[in-house]
Amino acid sequence: MTALIYIGAALAEIAGCFAFWAWLCMGKSPVWLAPGIASLILFAWLLTRVDSDAAGRAYAAYGGIYICASLLWLWGVEGVRPDRWDVGGAVLCLVGTCVILLGPRGA
Repeated sequence: MTALIYIGAALAEIAGCFAFWAWLCMGKSPVWLAPGIASLILFAWLLTRVDSDAAGRAYAAYGGIYICASLLWLWGVEGVRPDRWDVGGAVLCLVGTCVILLGPRGA
C-alpha cells in the first residue's frame, strides 16, 4: 500500500507544481492555480497516509519515487526522453529509497 500512496502523492505533487509552472512560465491563465492548489493539498494528505514512525523518514523515502515519477512526466507529458544519466540517477535514488524503507530498525 505504501508504494501506491507514494505513486499517488508523486503524481499529485507533480501535477500541482506543473500547474504553477504553466501559469508562471508558459503564460497560462491563473485559472490553472485552482486545480494546482487542490492537487498539492491531495499530495500533502497522501503523505500523511504512509505508515512510518517519523515524518522525515516517510518524506526521505518518497524522494526516490518522486524523482522517478518526474522523469516519467518529463517523457510522457513534456515529450523529452530521459537519457542514461537520468535513468542511472533514478535507479540510485530508488536504491536509497529501499534502504530507507526496508532497512532494519534497531534500538
